[in-house]
Amino acid sequence: MITVLLIDDHEMVRMGLSAYLSTQPDIKVVGQASNGLEGVKMASELKPDIILMDLVMEKMDGIEATSAIMKELPSTKVIVLTSFIDDEKVYPVIEAGAFSYLLKTSMAVEIADAIRSASDGKPVVEAKVTNKMMDLVRGKKQKQLHDALTPREREVLELIGEGKSNQEIAKTLFIGVKTVKTHVSHILQKLELEDRTQIAVYAHRYGLVK
Repeated sequence: MITVLLIDDHEMVRMGLSAYLSTQPDIKVVGQASNGLEGVKMASELKPDIILMDLVMEKMDGIEATSAIMKELPSTKVIVLTSFIDDEKVYPVIEAGAFSYLLKTSMAVEIADAIRSASDGKPVVEAKVTNKMMDLVRGKKQKQLHDALTPREREVLELIGEGKSNQEIAKTLFIGVKTVKTHVSHILQKLELEDRTQIAVYAHRYGLVK
């Protein structure tokens, strides 16, 4: 059972999400918070697998809340669910540790699927947000840093771009999960990236996914 905490300042949004997710046999909403400050406290108490996080809230916004939660609960996956794709919100929340980024125009089934994907270690990023992240990557990269990757690291990069988890990559390449983690660490270092989501964005930006 995937446990989920909802953090959103709109009661109707929380009620609607909770009502739909309660119909899913593998998902359980364990709590609801109306602002970031309350959300951080509830996350600490409930330790959910997944958090659906709004960005613009009183008392503490989603960026600050995500940062605080990631420091205490690094294994929890934060899925941003917002109406905003402004640069000043997209980049900071990704840097704060958000795992996936969806817009509130997403269908309920897409949100449920994103929760399952996050639980499996697969980030989901809205296409419009991906384009912005591509711009960020393009601005940071003056040359193709992936040329420095080994053939095995390129394979791991490609599989991350396909949305595969470490376990799936290990099975595909017939190597251990620990070895996969080592390759991921090397990829992050060589490409000067922050996290797995940025690796996936980079892979698609440079056409490294078949």
